[in-house]
Amino acid sequence: MSHGYATMSVASILAETAHRMPDNVALIFGEQQIRYGELWEQTRRYAGALRARGLGEGDPVALLLPNVPDFPRAYYAVLALGGIVVPVHALLKAEEIDYVLRDSGAKLLICAAPLLGEGAKGAALAGLETVSVLVPDELTSSLPFARLEDEAAAAQPIDAYVPRDPFDTATILYTSGTTGKPKGAEGCHFSLVEQVNTLAADALDVTADDRILGCLPLFHTFGQTCVMNLGFRVGATIVLVPKFDGATALALLNANACTVMTGVPTMYIALLEAAKSNPERPPLRYGMSGGAAIPVAVIERMKEVYGIDVHEGYGLTETSPVASFNHRGVPTRVGTVGTPIWGVDVEIADAEIDDRIQLMPRGELGEIVVRGHNLMKGYLNLPAANAEAVVDGWFRTGDLGTKSADDYITIVDRKKDMIVRNGYNVYPREVEEVLSTHPSVAMCAVFGVADDAHGQEIMAVVTLMPEATAEGEDLVAFVREHVAAYKFPRRVEILEALPLGPSGKVLKRELVARFEAAPVDGA
Repeated sequence: MSHGYATMSVASILAETAHRMPDNVALIFGEQQIRYGELWEQTRRYAGALRARGLGEGDPVALLLPNVPDFPRAYYAVLALGGIVVPVHALLKAEEIDYVLRDSGAKLLICAAPLLGEGAKGAALAGLETVSVLVPDELTSSLPFARLEDEAAAAQPIDAYVPRDPFDTATILYTSGTTGKPKGAEGCHFSLVEQVNTLAADALDVTADDRILGCLPLFHTFGQTCVMNLGFRVGATIVLVPKFDGATALALLNANACTVMTGVPTMYIALLEAAKSNPERPPLRYGMSGGAAIPVAVIERMKEVYGIDVHEGYGLTETSPVASFNHRGVPTRVGTVGTPIWGVDVEIADAEIDDRIQLMPRGELGEIVVRGHNLMKGYLNLPAANAEAVVDGWFRTGDLGTKSADDYITIVDRKKDMIVRNGYNVYPREVEEVLSTHPSVAMCAVFGVADDAHGQEIMAVVTLMPEATAEGEDLVAFVREHVAAYKFPRRVEILEALPLGPSGKVLKRELVARFEAAPVDGA
């Protein structure tokens, strides 16, 4: 279908900055510093190598790569050819990779050496060829995969990126399937470019002088859009972190004089823990958080320890991802996810009505719905899922929240996480906010388990701060003092770690399954 004569490409994000600011440092990786001019030249070579393999417009290419310079090289190379990027979650197993490759129709897998164990197996199951990056010279004989770096060195680089129809698919990102198989959300060039331009124009505070810690996985929408694409759009420097832990992140923030931190709440919690054993502080001036709700206590401690306001936003893979944000130039309203970004409507609809959207008055609780330039094209080959997700032009997020008279959105909880105890609605997020203020608690999750007497019973699991001690009963008593009698958790278990998804969200369904069988004491 033709949409007139306009063209667009996500590849322009790197190409234009390389043209305007070739000497700005784009990436820092270990001791390497790669400038924009060099990165675009390397990308054109990678594209030349892929073109020599017969890949071109409309061809999906899967990337199984950690946060290394090969990620942007491969990402923009595929897009520059007019192809479609299919980023694969780096923790998937072979069978899961096989599913993503088959479902997306990928023509090739580009896989980093450390991930070949599962990646090459998954590609073999899908009947697909694998090319490698980062395989050391001494292992080339034992690992029978062509190295993309070698092919790029011998290839004729492409001259320029291929212009695309703005509504052509640029990426297929697989959402973590809470029910059934993951779904491939198709992002078009228009939505992805408009997202970055909108964020750069007035929502986020990132400039060409900034150094951003790139610790969010680039295979995920948050890191891809809000770190890589946004950082490259404005000409900033991204310090790549292949594997995140708090101590390493703080050391890199210091060593590279980073000014911007972008992360999920678990990363901020880890940085606060790292600060206890490392007194040096980086010149941070700005923080962004998303992916999951960040406890107010963590925002307050980041201000004390690192001197920055952490700006929280909200979005989903299906919304490219940002839908609302605590905008720059406006005081952050802690506990909210800010106001809708330019050109995007975020409203509250009646959560009980499925077949149409009925918007609710300000201040009332309902399901958050989104429409605007940031919506996906749809889920790949899933018309029934699309019809359920997008109703009357609005994307139903599955999140419950409110909107204030002055447009601030507050997330209350996931629709499916709400607990109904004795007929009363309990929102885990509200209880988690209380638990997270306890000085011994690092992370927490509140969820409902089936209960014969009450329908559902409220339970919590926590991880503790280093050297902290607390008993489950103490934490139950602590919450009981701060919330209504029907809301406090009857049981609190202390764990070493919580199960986390790719965006730092706690996987509550795993916790429910684990504890459903165990009885809950107390009335």
